[in-house]
Formats: sequence, structure tokens, C-alpha cells
Amino acid sequence: MDLLRFTTAGSVDDGKSTLIGRLLYDSKSIFEDQLEAIEKASEQKGEKQVNLALLTDGLRAEREQGITIDVAYRYFATPKRKFIIADTPGHIQYTRNMVTGASTANLAIILVDARHGIVEQTKRHSFIASLLGIHHIIYCINKMDLVDYNEKVFQTLKTDLKAFSSKLKTKDISYIPISALKGDNVVNRNTNMPWYEGSTLLHSLENIHIASDRNHIDCRFPVQYVIRPQNDAYHDYRGYAGRIEGGVFKKNDEIMVLPSGFTSTIKSIDTFNGEVKEAFAPMSVTLNLEDDIDVSRGDMIVRKNNSPKQEQNIDVMLCWLSETPLKHKGKYALKHTSKDVRCMVQNILYKVDINTLHRNEEDKNITTNDIARISLRTTQPLFIDSYGNNRATGSVILIDESTNNTVGAGMII
Repeated sequence: MDLLRFTTAGSVDDGKSTLIGRLLYDSKSIFEDQLEAIEKASEQKGEKQVNLALLTDGLRAEREQGITIDVAYRYFATPKRKFIIADTPGHIQYTRNMVTGASTANLAIILVDARHGIVEQTKRHSFIASLLGIHHIIYCINKMDLVDYNEKVFQTLKTDLKAFSSKLKTKDISYIPISALKGDNVVNRNTNMPWYEGSTLLHSLENIHIASDRNHIDCRFPVQYVIRPQNDAYHDYRGYAGRIEGGVFKKNDEIMVLPSGFTSTIKSIDTFNGEVKEAFAPMSVTLNLEDDIDVSRGDMIVRKNNSPKQEQNIDVMLCWLSETPLKHKGKYALKHTSKDVRCMVQNILYKVDINTLHRNEEDKNITTNDIARISLRTTQPLFIDSYGNNRATGSVILIDESTNNTVGAGMII
């Protein structure tokens, strides 16, 4: 079955956790013991009805404050598709957690409180979703029950969101009026909004087309590990293990290994379940080559006439995650696919104003949750694509070498 990864985002108290709880509850994806546990927890808190938000808010601090702090992952399936949900925090101070949860998503559900309309976090999360290369956004206008299911409120918000989202790179955007608390238009259609003729949220999630989102043209295989069993059954076996990040590899294909430039032919493609004739992203496989050539972790196997760029000077859009500001001319460890290098911040070009999406070239102070364009110089060449072409080979993370903390996530321009 097809797998859809999606993330929920929005401001504090927009109802993200309640929406996921309703989605799981109405699609019959909750076990009896889970339901009993949240019923008991709701009763202890003196709530009149079951608080479905408790399904994802598992931390004690989250339940005490009624907010999401860490990313919570939930899994469920319908007859049509499997899903992995990342419930991300709405607080501005936890934007870094939202970046983490959204980095692998195919789709983003951004909740907007029908009473409050577009707020700063709506804009911030929309921009981050677009920046992270998420191809599909669904704006859920939530809490319609608190505005008496007024069509005019929905249409006004939809117009405002269209005007704002026209500045984003994401083109597949839809709008659904819902009540997560009551379950209106989440899994089942209701009679409270007869004026809405679109699909429910679950129907949209089941039917949205994601097969063409990945790059199946440019072959990219970063090598993670060299497999040498050295036993009687596989005495001379030498395989290169990793995850395909782009394109389709087939048996007998001519390939080239970077950075050496040596060429060979694929002898076999091995998986946990046996040999396959072809493999594509995001499969994890082991490539066995016809020739014995020097290949190690951090190298990349590509098609002979389709190579990524080899660069040491790279420009990235950076989401800064650390409480310690970015240092101009500062040195950091950098991870790109399976390659580890060191880098220096050569220049801070501009910071993005989240509210207007305009560039601020005067303010070069990059602190927690800021988004900026910077130039980096690496100690070794990287084999890169633009983030728009390939999210895996077009992304980097920066690590503070003194603390080993991940301090920045960058998208290569």
C-alpha cells in the first residue's frame, strides 16, 4: 500500500492534537485500551467529554499545559493508504521541532482558528512547509462550530489565505472547513455546513497524488556502508549499502562513483528479501558492482552521464535551531547525505521577515527560529542538487562541534 507522511502545524490552541485524535477515533484506528486510558485521563481532569488531544500529547508537561511540546508520531491505515502523522508544536519557541517533523512530510495540514484568522505562526509554518519542499498543503479552518458554521467566515479566510499563499512555492493548496472537536468534515461529512461541497479531510488524504513528488530521473545513491561478509557462502562478496535518494537503478546499468570518477556496471541489487532487478527511491538496498573499485562511506553512486554538482562554496536557506546565535565566520561540522565535513560561514546574505516574506539585508543577527540565506565554504567538495530537485542531496545540517548539538537545517539553493 501507498504511504503518506503528513504533518500538522498551526498556532497554539488551533486544535492540531484534537484533529489527529478525531481522525484516529472516527477512522476506527484507536485500540480499546488507548480509548479507556484517555477516557480515564479526561475524567480525572474533570472534562465532560473525551479529550482526544490526549492521544498525541503524551508528555506530562503537555497534558498539564494543554499544548504540544515535542513532535509526536502516530501511525494508522485505511483500506486505501497507510499514514504516518507528525503532530508538531505550535509555540514559536518550539519551531525547531516543527522543522524536524515537517522535514520528511509529503503533505502539511495547517490549522487556522476560524475566530482568529491568519496569525504569525500560520505564516511561519506555511513558509517553512514551502521552504522544506512540501508539495501539498491543506488549510483546515478549524472551530467552525464556534462561529456558528458561518460560510462568510470561511470564504473570507480562504480569500486571505489564497492571497498569502500565492507568495509560496507550493502550488497544490486546498481549504477545508472543519470542527475537530465535533468531527465535522474530518472523516465524515456533516449537515452543519451544507454550503461546503468539497471533500472531507480523510478523503483528501486518501486520494492526494504523491507518486510524482520524488525525483525518479536523477540517480543518486549515497554509500552508507561497505558490506564484506567474508564467510564461505559469500567469500568474495563486496556490496555497497545505502538508501536510494533519487532515480531508478537497474541490473546491468552503467554507473559512476564520485569523487573518484571510476565507472562500472551493476552486477546485482540485493535487499533484505532477496535480489531485485530494479530499485528506486526511497528503497534501502545493497549494490554489487562488476569491478572491484575503491568505494567507501560518503561516496556517491550516480549514472554515468547524470552527475550532481561538485561544490565547496554553497548557498543555503537556513533554519536556525539553536539558542546560541549563528557566528559569522564561525566553524561548524556539516552533514550532507552520508558525508561528514567541516565548514565555515562565509557570509550572511539576508534574513527573512516571516510576516511579509521580504528580505532584511541589514539585520545579520540570526537567533533561534530565524530563517536566513547564508554562504558556506566546506573543507571537501559536496555532491549536491538544488533542494527543489532533490530533498536528500539538496539538504545539510550544521552541528556545533563543542556540544554535538544540531544547530541549523539548510536547504541548498
